Amino acid sequence: MTQAGHLIGNHTYSHIQLKSGNKEAFKQELIKTNEIITGITGEEVLYVRPPYGSWDKSFETELNMFPVLWTVDPLDWCSTNASCITRKIVSKVGENDIILMHDYYPSTITAALEVVDELQKEGYEFVTVEEILFD
Repeated sequence: MTQAGHLIGNHTYSHIQLKSGNKEAFKQELIKTNEIITGITGEEVLYVRPPYGSWDKSFETELNMFPVLWTVDPLDWCSTNASCITRKIVSKVGENDIILMHDYYPSTITAALEVVDELQKEGYEFVTVEEILFD
């Protein structure tokens, strides 16, 4: 397993969804959140996981931010059954996939631990998002 560093990303200030009529409001949320994160960490925020996967490619150059999207979504937020979440992930995952999970839910935490154990048994290696996106 690769030694993971820290990667801090922006998820907007209020979980706003980018729509055709709110591009500027979405952009301002990213800027506001970046300022707060940078104020705390002292580091520039380069990554964003846009809520609902809604993204505008022009933000990449305007804000110098790179979107981190996912390839496997087990819809963990709508299930309290950790085993079900685990099965969904293990049955769908492939090499270089990024799994979307929400650590707010106890069932997701349990599932995440189960997924790591199961996928490591299958020979998968867990790496940072940076390694998937840029290697």
